[in-house]
Formats: sequence, C-alpha cells, structure tokens
Amino acid sequence: MSKQIVGVIGGSGLYQIEGLQRVRELNVSTPFGKPSDKFIKGWLDDTELVFLPRHGKGHRWLPTEVNFRANIFGMKKLGVERIISVSAVGSLQEKIAPGHVVIPDQFIDRTTQRPSTFFGKGIVAHVSLADPFCKDISTQLAKAATSAGATIHRSGTYLCMEGPQFSTRAESHLYRNWGADIIGMTNLQEAKLAREAEICFATLALATDYDCWNESAGDVKIDHVLAVLQQNVELAKKTIRQVIKALSPAPTCGCASALKNAIITEKSKIPQKVRRDLRPIIGKYL
Repeated sequence: MSKQIVGVIGGSGLYQIEGLQRVRELNVSTPFGKPSDKFIKGWLDDTELVFLPRHGKGHRWLPTEVNFRANIFGMKKLGVERIISVSAVGSLQEKIAPGHVVIPDQFIDRTTQRPSTFFGKGIVAHVSLADPFCKDISTQLAKAATSAGATIHRSGTYLCMEGPQFSTRAESHLYRNWGADIIGMTNLQEAKLAREAEICFATLALATDYDCWNESAGDVKIDHVLAVLQQNVELAKKTIRQVIKALSPAPTCGCASALKNAIITEKSKIPQKVRRDLRPIIGKYL
C-alpha cells in the first residue's frame, strides 16, 4: 500500500525515473496555465510517484520561464503530499566540492521576476517560511544519499538567483560573505508554493562546480557542469529509491497544516472565482 503519493521534480540532468510501473502521462490543467510538461505517474516499488521534469523534456524552459505555480498546483491536484526536488547547484564553500550532495535547510532569495504565491486577486494569506524545508524528508534524504555512497552536507543555505547567466565574480564573493553555501536558479519558488499548498518539500542539491569565486578551480562552464552532473544523476536516482522506502506512512511535521490561521481575508469577501480556482489548496478551510 502506498505511504502517500510522492512527487519528484527533476532538474538539469534528471528527466525521467527508471523502474516506474503502471506508468501514465497526464496533462493537468491549472488556474495558472500549463505546467512544464506532462506529469508522469506510476508506481515505484510500493509507492505511488508523480514525476515532472522542471525544465520540460529536452530542457526547454529557462529558470525564469518555469511555471512554478502550475507545477506545484498540478502536484496538489494529483494528490501529492510530499515533494523531493532534485537540483544542480554551484558551491560557494571550499568544503562542498563538485560531486558532493547538500540537503539545504535555508534560502536567500535573489530572484526578481517570478510569481511566488498562489494568493492575491481578493485573498490574502501569510504562511511561515522560517524553516522552508520539511525536516522529516530532509533527514531521510541525508540518510538515503549517504547509503547511496554520496558525500553529504546535512545543512546549508541555498541562494536562489534569477539567471540564466551565472554569477559575476563580485556577486559570487558577496554571496559567500553572506554565508550562503550553494547557489541555484530554481528551488525557492517551489519551496514557497509547496508550503502554501501544504505539501512537504525538500531538496537534493547536487554540487557541480565552484561558481566563479574559486579562481583556482576555473570559472563555471556549462560543459563542466553537465559532466559532473551526469556522474551524480545515478546517485540521485538511487537516493530517491532509498528515501521513498524510508518515508513514514504519514508526516510528523507541520507542513500539512501550514495554511491554518494563515488566510486573513474575511471568508465572505473572497471572490467566488478565487474560491473555485484555489479549492484544492484552500477548500478545507472554507
């Protein structure tokens, strides 16, 4: 019996999950437009899993173009209650070498052009994002990645930049001085929206380079990134298999009640269209 439906969002290099049984491709409509691609739904061992390639098959969408709201809303409509997000990142710290894996526990937001909430248009909600990652899944991810043979860093601050260009050297040094550990272009919106959708969310971050602060290692180049990433993709797949087996039947965290008391708009003032559009997320509170 499934322990809950688990979602996996694949980033650069991870475009499919082998071993899925009873596979179906699903188009999911959302009030926020089209998701990045079709959702792939199937069974991995005894767990129902939903997979989505973040950038679409063939890597078609820039980080800024990814429809994060549609992606997370689609996961919610399909009954997903936990999401594992796999992401390639640059390292801002010497100790995190290319090939290492980080399970981040904090974010810094440097994006400027992306919608990051389901709310607005007549409804206001403020969820807590003090701890933006689900501790339950993060703990199991660290254990599973270690078991799969990875060198693991069990915490770290993920700085999310706009992209698609990589950092300037001045920016890279600034982010290091801020205490950021890794840098990427995608996960922050996913975490914010998953919290609003009351879905547990955690990231498996695959370090591919030293950004450009470490001049002795050379500047970050996409061919080098992809070469290191390919080495880590199989490790990521092994980790996903391990963590899905280890997840408890039901979460013990508070992610599933993140919206409790967070909607501050008077119920009678919420427009009917907004009620209908957001029913998968807010229905139980109205």
